[in-house]
Amino acid sequence: MAAMRTVAGQTFELERETFENAVDDALPEPLRDHYVVISGRRFPPKQVLALVTGLDRADFTTHQARRILQRAGFVVGRVGTTTAAQAPLRPDLPQEGREAESLRPFRGQWVAQRGLDVLVAANSPQRVVRWLNEHEQHDAVVFRVPLDEAESDALRLR
Repeated sequence: MAAMRTVAGQTFELERETFENAVDDALPEPLRDHYVVISGRRFPPKQVLALVTGLDRADFTTHQARRILQRAGFVVGRVGTTTAAQAPLRPDLPQEGREAESLRPFRGQWVAQRGLDVLVAANSPQRVVRWLNEHEQHDAVVFRVPLDEAESDALRLR
């Protein structure tokens, strides 16, 4: 049964799948303070709720969006904080495996990365670069994440 939620005086039927479908082809906007993780990507909560409801972002608060998304079963967080659900550290890997773990959801995609943060991921480098230009993000590294270890090894041998 779908959860009925009231946002800005309007009632919406909001299911987890509705949110996942809404962001399927969307690129996340730059994160400020809060985020929600959907399909391995971090989105601003207000972006997601606005996509699903069609409401103007001024009609609801970030905390209301976070609460609705959390109740739908998504992980929400604040930029710059760590979670207990992080992968175990691997001292034998660069950055103790944190970078590899953060890139896992983006296998086969092009990403823009700053530090260990993935800013955006898309199916083409053009889409990533367009996003970087639109959001004035000029200090990111762009690359394609290998699909698997075999592809990674093949790239190393070239």
